[in-house]
Amino acid sequence: FRSAVTGLSGATASAAQASPSVAAPEMGIRFFADGDAGQCTGPGSQFVGGNFTTPIRFDTDSRTGGCQFAFGIYDPDNALAGLSATYGWQVNPGGDANQCGTTRGTFALPISGFQTFGTQLRDDTDSRPGWCNLTFALSGRTDIALEVEFWADGDPNQCHGALPQNQFYTVTAGSSVTLGLDTDNRVGGCWLALKITHAGF
Repeated sequence: FRSAVTGLSGATASAAQASPSVAAPEMGIRFFADGDAGQCTGPGSQFVGGNFTTPIRFDTDSRTGGCQFAFGIYDPDNALAGLSATYGWQVNPGGDANQCGTTRGTFALPISGFQTFGTQLRDDTDSRPGWCNLTFALSGRTDIALEVEFWADGDPNQCHGALPQNQFYTVTAGSSVTLGLDTDNRVGGCWLALKITHAGF
């Protein structure tokens, strides 16, 4: 992984600087509206390494359409070898399943040397009963974490599991996190940002 080289001189410094470094993996999100664009705020596609992704905002309600989204991890130097990641999308028990699109279940969050995304999901919550649960999980390595920021900018009851802004969940092997999206015509929406972390990058 990347490391700073300081206090070296001469041949030692030259040799150290010539050593190959490993690029930090980058967290990716694809996010776009399939109706009223005001319901889905944020970059259409992004990959970010070393920092949180640019936040995306869900604010689906009675306006036309919903938000479509998918995730991926770009790992050009195979720094995450052995890691598996998933994201799940399920209707909350007793809720109207049509708010959560037609594709629901648990899906591989691809870790690849190419900038690619996993299964595309759809959020269209509104005043119908219930909400949609988004779950992130890791397995295979204990030294990698996925940090998850999830906060509300209005009625916090629309964002189940929301934390204060700039606080985050830490997903590690055996410790998943589930977030509930329940936006409707109440004030505000739900923001989401992600970051892959490891002591070496």
